[in-house]
Amino acid sequence: MTLQWQEQVSLKPYNTFGIDVKARYFSPAHDDQEVRQALSQAQQHGLPLLVIGGGSNLLLTKDIDAWVLHMASRGRRVLSDDGERVVVEAEAGEPWHPFVQWTLAQGYCGLENLSLIPGTVGAAPMQNVGAYGVEIKDVFVGLTALDRETGALRDFGLAECAFGYRDSLFKRNPGRWLILRVRFALSRTLHARLDYGPVRQRLAEQGVTEPTALAISEAICSIRREKLPDPAELGNAGSFFKNPVVAAAQVERIRAQYPSVVAYPQADGQVKLAAGWLIEQAGWKGYREGDAGVHRLQSLVLVNHGQASGAQMHGLARRIQADILERFGVELEMEPNLY
Repeated sequence: MTLQWQEQVSLKPYNTFGIDVKARYFSPAHDDQEVRQALSQAQQHGLPLLVIGGGSNLLLTKDIDAWVLHMASRGRRVLSDDGERVVVEAEAGEPWHPFVQWTLAQGYCGLENLSLIPGTVGAAPMQNVGAYGVEIKDVFVGLTALDRETGALRDFGLAECAFGYRDSLFKRNPGRWLILRVRFALSRTLHARLDYGPVRQRLAEQGVTEPTALAISEAICSIRREKLPDPAELGNAGSFFKNPVVAAAQVERIRAQYPSVVAYPQADGQVKLAAGWLIEQAGWKGYREGDAGVHRLQSLVLVNHGQASGAQMHGLARRIQADILERFGVELEMEPNLY
């Protein structure tokens, strides 16, 4: 296919915060050839290339003086199936939740806990997205990426991706690798991950005693819809801050003043704190300044009530960070990428 592009395109439809900024150049890429063409065009124009998928992990604070490439590739396929283990591959532009639903409809288990997460397949390994006890790395087999420096394709296995908490090799090298397609190892047998009490409780409320992968997915979807706003109705990027991991001694200092602190011991002796709990304790839940605010039901989610600019959203985030640091001595790190 031949690459199509436009100048001065509003990115409002392409980011879940609904921030209205313009891209100097904008083009969708439906296949590898168009990706390469976009790279070539950006170089010819002397511009950086910004690759976006579903725009669910972006905070755009100004007009983008770059060539913005929207990954619009589609396709999902079974690569191998031994009757139990099934390896599936999806193109980077595939919307994540419909892809998860497709795997469940085929009888493949493994992605059910990651239901209703916004974004695309290609963006999922960037963040090593996770929810309800499962992360991408737990079902990941490999991916194919384009080296933006050499133009060569490279296949990555699990170890090479250096996955961490909301982190990966690709996130740490944002200008190097462009993910084209991703492969997952799924199973025909359910190995249910019901570590989180709310999921077990919701299944019990629904009268499910022997959960299927689809039942777990439906339970998680219902929980997420209650807790998290729909970006189509209220602009947001999901969880805005990472849960901070701190030393155990620091948690004990916090617990001395706040006995109900929500904390999860880690294998390395450190402790993960619930960022949402910290923000709520500090009184930010439901806060609103103009159209920039904190969600009334989930303090980990910043929301755009309509016309907030990216700069206003960023300003609110920085004030929350400063307050949490002052109150608890804890630094919060933003999850969305800032531009």
